Amino acid sequence: MSETNSTEKNTENSTPTNFIRNKINQDLAEGKNDGRVHTRFPPEPNGYLHVGHAKSICLNFGIAEDYQAPCNLRFDDTNPAKESEEFARSIEDDVRWLGFKWEGEVRHSSDYFDELYNFAEELIYKDLAYVDEQPAEDIAKNRGNFQTPGKESPYRNRPVEESLEQFRKMKAGEYADGQMVLRAKIDMSHPNMLMRDPVLYRIRRLHHIRTGDEWCIYPMYDFTHCISDALEGITHSLCTLEFEVNRPLYDWVLDNIDAPARPQQIEFSRLNLAYTITSKRKLTQLVESGKVDGWDDPRMPTIAGMRRRGYTPQSIRDFCKAVGISKVNSVSDMTLLEDAVRNHLNDTVERRMAVLDPIKVIITNYPEEKEETVQGKNHPKDDDMGTRDLPFTRELYIDRADYRESANKKYKRLVKDGEVRLRNAYVIRADEAILDENGDVKELHCTYDPETLGKNPEGRKVRGVIHWVSAKYAKEATVRLYDRLFNVPNPGAMDDFNEALNPESLTVIKAMVEPSVADAEPETRFQFEREGYFTTDRYEHSADNIVLNRTVTLRDSWNG
Repeated sequence: MSETNSTEKNTENSTPTNFIRNKINQDLAEGKNDGRVHTRFPPEPNGYLHVGHAKSICLNFGIAEDYQAPCNLRFDDTNPAKESEEFARSIEDDVRWLGFKWEGEVRHSSDYFDELYNFAEELIYKDLAYVDEQPAEDIAKNRGNFQTPGKESPYRNRPVEESLEQFRKMKAGEYADGQMVLRAKIDMSHPNMLMRDPVLYRIRRLHHIRTGDEWCIYPMYDFTHCISDALEGITHSLCTLEFEVNRPLYDWVLDNIDAPARPQQIEFSRLNLAYTITSKRKLTQLVESGKVDGWDDPRMPTIAGMRRRGYTPQSIRDFCKAVGISKVNSVSDMTLLEDAVRNHLNDTVERRMAVLDPIKVIITNYPEEKEETVQGKNHPKDDDMGTRDLPFTRELYIDRADYRESANKKYKRLVKDGEVRLRNAYVIRADEAILDENGDVKELHCTYDPETLGKNPEGRKVRGVIHWVSAKYAKEATVRLYDRLFNVPNPGAMDDFNEALNPESLTVIKAMVEPSVADAEPETRFQFEREGYFTTDRYEHSADNIVLNRTVTLRDSWNG
């Protein structure tokens, strides 16, 4: 059996199939592309990548991994007005963080500006492209609509030599921005509007992040993308369904130039996620208007935002796998993503105790000078994660929600004259609540049973188990409680998506946490027992300034 066939067989056995993999398997079986598979991920460096890009990353790099094939990272940097080095670096970081590696060096469409220009001249020589001097408004008006065919430009049939001369003058900077464009000569009555003599080049005097001021004309995406794929030997150019209408132009360009390879474009459904938006334009508005604290705000659907919130690369890959690949657009429930995060964190992160809304507990029968150390398991089901020391003292903090003056039998926490176990420690009894001037509990006086460390009391039933921290040794932490950024399922469909912003998407509190949390490195994830999953902030956390972001609650609170 050949290496190619072996790879194909292993892939089919180990990975759920979809129409793209079926097509690749068919191409390999028929010997297309010399038995090669080569994919690419081609983002534009004009913003941070979001969860929708994560699906494309997982698809392109995942296919490359499964077929033991290369995948290129190529920046589509043909619009210098919106591109920046910051965006480019963030994209590289995101791909690496998700666990993928591209083939060779990072590539750029600008690497091929000379070749692209030469292919444009080739189309002019073949009388398949011409320089149009109409104003942009006239070009748009004369394109027609779905009911009306377009009108040919008065410059459409100018001699080849004249178009060639004008195009070279465009390149030399002899004309003003917008004064002329290069258009393909296809069909002004074509049912696909994109095929009505599309623009291939425009004049724009803008500084480019890589080529500086070398060029004053820039190729359009539809001309650049297919040629870049061909120059890189891409076999399967995978893109989302909105580019299906672009495929005839993709094919037309490659069919009419001396292309070094013949990649094929295949479209799949984009990832649409409820309670969020994935429009770069709208995400940019959120950032620039200050509605969020930057592209990596943990409420943002950007990969950088999800990382800072505490999502793991594996959980995002698991989510993308669960969403699957199809040719039908749909909306994925946010719960599917959050459950993927919960499932991975539940298995992999250590447990800690944190009191988010503390009230003090004084154990009146515990000696004032006494201190002891109890042991806590770092994971209830994984002994390999070991244990940790927990300081136990006379004064503790418990959560305000864990005490009531009276409650029914369903309430499994501390009540007046009732008993509850402190996690990893003793059983305590609530004897007296000290109230403040507003009638709220300020302090609890309790007694403990010294015979209940590691064992249950005889003849008495304890209501439940609550978490705690030592008042003497606990550390104060800034805790950011993040929730969904929008409070409606489809904010992008609203006239003003800002009206759907969730006013409770961020609450900042001061909490008391185990002392070991202070020693954690940035981006360390924990489950705070009975509270949820949290991560130490990527940028702001330190031993002297504990900052934690809530990654996800223990259970979905949006579906009841």
